[in-house]
Amino acid sequence: MANMNITKRVIREAFLQLLNEKTLSKITVKDITDRCGINRNTFYYHYQDIPELVEEICALQVDRIVQDYPTLNSLEDCLDAAMKFVLENKRAVMHIYNSDNRNVYVNSLWRVCEYAISTYVNTVFSASQISQSDRALIIRYHKCECLGLLLDWISTGIKEEYLEGIHRIYQLKKGSTEELICRSQESRS
Repeated sequence: MANMNITKRVIREAFLQLLNEKTLSKITVKDITDRCGINRNTFYYHYQDIPELVEEICALQVDRIVQDYPTLNSLEDCLDAAMKFVLENKRAVMHIYNSDNRNVYVNSLWRVCEYAISTYVNTVFSASQISQSDRALIIRYHKCECLGLLLDWISTGIKEEYLEGIHRIYQLKKGSTEELICRSQESRS
């Protein structure tokens, strides 16, 4: 079992290296196997194809973010959690985003945003007496906002100056979630 995990890790690392060098459509199984020194049968023992490999890498990144961020204390922290993998693998993310496998990555971002926002709301507002339906609406609203900002950032080339704008908007919005919670509580009274 340990050898299987090591082999899969080596395949994922080789693939990410290649993905940081060239577009997804230009990467072949042979490129991956040559990079990590295994044969094609070994690759196909672990993965059906490259899209399955992309899906696993995205799923593992979501799991890593969940593990790294058990609590979040601000909407900005939520966004930072979601941006972590993007910042570590800019070229790879751009290559996946601009490929036929974009939906795999977008679904992963969606799951990260959902986790981050849910964790934030449950951490900061755990004692707040609001209805489950209002809590779900607040989470959905911020999750869509977070995903939209991330997708816009990626589609514009993951530029540093865009990050400054995202952080600025969260400074300007500070307190808005608290206001939503208060209004929810008031409407229940």
